[in-house]
Amino acid sequence: MLKGFRDFIMKGNVVDLAVAVVIGAAFGAVVTALVDNVLMPLIAALVGSPNFDGFLLFTIDGVEIKFGVFITALVNFLLIAAAVYFALVMPMNKATEMLNRRRGITEEEEEAEPDPQLAILEQIRDEIKALR
Repeated sequence: MLKGFRDFIMKGNVVDLAVAVVIGAAFGAVVTALVDNVLMPLIAALVGSPNFDGFLLFTIDGVEIKFGVFITALVNFLLIAAAVYFALVMPMNKATEMLNRRRGITEEEEEAEPDPQLAILEQIRDEIKALR
């Protein structure tokens, strides 16, 4: 009983998903701090403003159209995406690649045998075509 439960837990993605959610929430705070306190002040030093909210501001019939707010959100998104990619995705891909190399796993795509269900479905399709 215990061995079956251990295999279930070890093979299950539920634990992996829970760990990913917790780490993702914690990493979100780190990325937000990086963007808000390091990268955006650098942009402010270059542009002269910590955000683009005042740029491309139009007023039509008393209604303000704020393209700058959209540009600020877009820049924040790009900075966060870059931070996540360079801090998580690249190191994780390198670690996976090194682990696979250590285990002797190559990325050669082996030609998989066709699924027997597919062969049966193809036969059914051909029989239906022949009956028409």
